[in-house]
Amino acid sequence: MKHQKLILVLLVIGSIFLGACSKQYLDLKPPSQIPNSEAIVDENSMQTAVNGMYSSLRQVDFFGRSIPIDGDLLADNIYIDPAQNSNRYIQEFTYTMIATNGDAQNTWAEIYSTILEANNVINANIVNSPVVSQLKGEALTIRALCYLELSKFFALPYTVDPTALGVPLVLTYAPFAKPARNTVAEVYDQMEADLTKATTLMTDESKNSTYVTKSVADALHARLYQFRGDWPNALSKALEVVNSGGYTLVDAANFNTYWSNPFPVSNRLETIFEVEFDNIGNNGVDNLSNFYDQSGYGDALATDDLFSQYSGSDIRSSLIVPGSRAGRPVLIVNKYSNTNNPNGKDNTKVIRYAEVLLILAEAYNRTNDDASARDVLNELAQTRDPSFPGYASSGQALLDDIYSERRKELAFEGHRYWDLVRLNRDVVRDNSTGNYASFVPLTLAASSTKRIWPIPQAELNANKAVVQNPGY
Repeated sequence: MKHQKLILVLLVIGSIFLGACSKQYLDLKPPSQIPNSEAIVDENSMQTAVNGMYSSLRQVDFFGRSIPIDGDLLADNIYIDPAQNSNRYIQEFTYTMIATNGDAQNTWAEIYSTILEANNVINANIVNSPVVSQLKGEALTIRALCYLELSKFFALPYTVDPTALGVPLVLTYAPFAKPARNTVAEVYDQMEADLTKATTLMTDESKNSTYVTKSVADALHARLYQFRGDWPNALSKALEVVNSGGYTLVDAANFNTYWSNPFPVSNRLETIFEVEFDNIGNNGVDNLSNFYDQSGYGDALATDDLFSQYSGSDIRSSLIVPGSRAGRPVLIVNKYSNTNNPNGKDNTKVIRYAEVLLILAEAYNRTNDDASARDVLNELAQTRDPSFPGYASSGQALLDDIYSERRKELAFEGHRYWDLVRLNRDVVRDNSTGNYASFVPLTLAASSTKRIWPIPQAELNANKAVVQNPGY
């Protein structure tokens, strides 16, 4: 794939920046610059390669900012301030994406660069050991995570059409390959195979929240089954995390302390996997927090509609604070409060225990066990709001309650839009309080071709085997 040749060049530059800026990852050129047979020769060089793989997750249009922003901006949780903004994410916000959009091109290239690094670890031919097995399991998990993100942005959801074109599967070091797009089902099958194998390889559960463990793979597997609409298996995997992972929810009294902590954790409180940013390894003004913080860009604001969903006693509402911008009152997102912290920056939460509980509740409901679904849902809802008497609904009403809790719990973490997409629901933005300017669409129909992004024009130019999505 010619874009991989470009990626190799970018990695030389990017590795200098990322390596020099990180206190956690070694300051070495990533082994993805040369074939893995030459780069990864023992456990130490494999660990170096894995460190580079984790570093690449920090890229701006990957988990560094765009993925968590887009998942809320494309839906109805946040909006771009029309009176004062830096002109970022406007095409995404207004559903006017074009094939030459730089955000889409960067997201595609950055995710494939991480896949390339994961492939080098997965395919390394060195003597096996518990360390080697663990590291290969970590790389398999990250590769599955990468393909899930690519599939979300650039392909129809599995629940809509598994036979539709997905993204190209690249599973080996092949910088000159020009693969066509695989089907959505083929990509999902590969993700499932990767996560299944990963769980058989990993035995080290002592690593902190910025590393992959078996529990991380199981949690991501539950999410994958949710996106696939495979509810019995989503139930099984979520239960495995609940019963064996040792994770707990943070109580209301410590909720804000949890979110203000800029450091990785090993206590299994809430965080299952996160991408680390600190005062050395970060994206500077392009950090996620800077897009919310009014001392930075501050472009993204919480919608009044989202804020109205919380009760006054719900601790989650404390992460949205009243403020002013361009001389008018606004709601400011304070989930990422470490923009100017001299000790550390906000990490990007990739998957939390609360999400696993929400997957479990949905899986119980979808498999006709509403009593268990209510128990799990109320465990989360009443932990966040001790005054809440609990849900008593069933059937479709209970499913709606689960999605209400998903919206409130996972706000500003990049999930809202993808829930609507996989459920094949319209996006409907509430403008009763004037959050949206007149040029901003208030609906995006489930049938719209703008529901997914265009394949980047640079990729189409480099690889004639890849075809564009309809409508672009």
